[in-house]
Amino acid sequence: MDTHTPTPTEGPAVDLDLRHHGDAEVRDDGSALVDLAVNVRADTPPVWLREHVVASLGSLAAYPDGRAARAAVAARHGLPVERVLLTAGAAEAFVLLARALKVSRPVVVHPQFTEPEAALRDAGHTVGRVLLREADGFRLDPAAVPEEADLVVVGNPTNPTSVLHPADAVAELARPGRTLVVDEAFMDAVPGEREALAGRTDVPGLVVLRSLTKTWGLAGLRIGYVLAAPETITELERAQPLWPVSTPALAAAEACVAPRALAEAAHAAHRVAVDRAHLVSGLTRFAAGGVRVVEPAAGPFVLVRLPHAAAVRHRLRDLGYAVRRGDTFPGLGEEWLRLAVRDRATTDGFLRALERAVAEPA
Repeated sequence: MDTHTPTPTEGPAVDLDLRHHGDAEVRDDGSALVDLAVNVRADTPPVWLREHVVASLGSLAAYPDGRAARAAVAARHGLPVERVLLTAGAAEAFVLLARALKVSRPVVVHPQFTEPEAALRDAGHTVGRVLLREADGFRLDPAAVPEEADLVVVGNPTNPTSVLHPADAVAELARPGRTLVVDEAFMDAVPGEREALAGRTDVPGLVVLRSLTKTWGLAGLRIGYVLAAPETITELERAQPLWPVSTPALAAAEACVAPRALAEAAHAAHRVAVDRAHLVSGLTRFAAGGVRVVEPAAGPFVLVRLPHAAAVRHRLRDLGYAVRRGDTFPGLGEEWLRLAVRDRATTDGFLRALERAVAEPA
């Protein structure tokens, strides 16, 4: 397995657009496209959640008070409130970790969400990379992470590969003196949240990040949280500005960890699994043309390798569909695309468009 620690002046590591995200595919001239580029669950937020957020607007004259939401998140994971920090989305948590923690050898396991590395680089860190390989199914090998790494970032399930790593394998990365950051932004889309580390207090140096924007369609509201040891939470909180999470976002956080919402999320996770199986089954029809799906997929998206993917992506846009390019993820290249899981009818329409797109000469 390839382990590579780039220097700050190394071209390929610096030149990748780590700040390119799926929403770029559906901005401006892409706004009318069917969106398979962004991993936010379709048809969200639900009506009851929108109404709950709207009801909070009557309190906008007061400064945000996050105590109730923080306590609700703590209760949801069976933790004391001292182990919880609410953030303006998981993205803010990556910035706080990069700025607040005193680390000298951070390592990011790729391919994965690129914002952690971008935040670390912006904070002045030289970032090492562990590149998981397609030949290994992009599965985590804890032995590939350098022993000297004092901060390790890994996603589970991983964006964009949709690989769900065993919790024991992830926990094996923990070491005395090392901070282990596990991005579980999509874990609530996994039925039963199997392999989750959220709520664990027996893994030294563990920091778990959760997002409430993907399952609940709150990307524009910005809400997530950190679960970690109290001393780590204190360090991160010191790096936060005052009142970092708005009153509507706090109201959403409290609602999204309530029993009713957890039951709805669990139901949605099973529905996503069924819809994902339908997408993967449809993609297998293109195997003779060189289309390969990374399996088993566990997230609300799949990673696909296909010939001339860049050209296919542009043809799909002409046919009304936006998909996520893969070449901005370290460890991938132009032959990769990420596809969000959608309902059966949307997927069937996409598969018909894909058939046309791959049939055109390169």
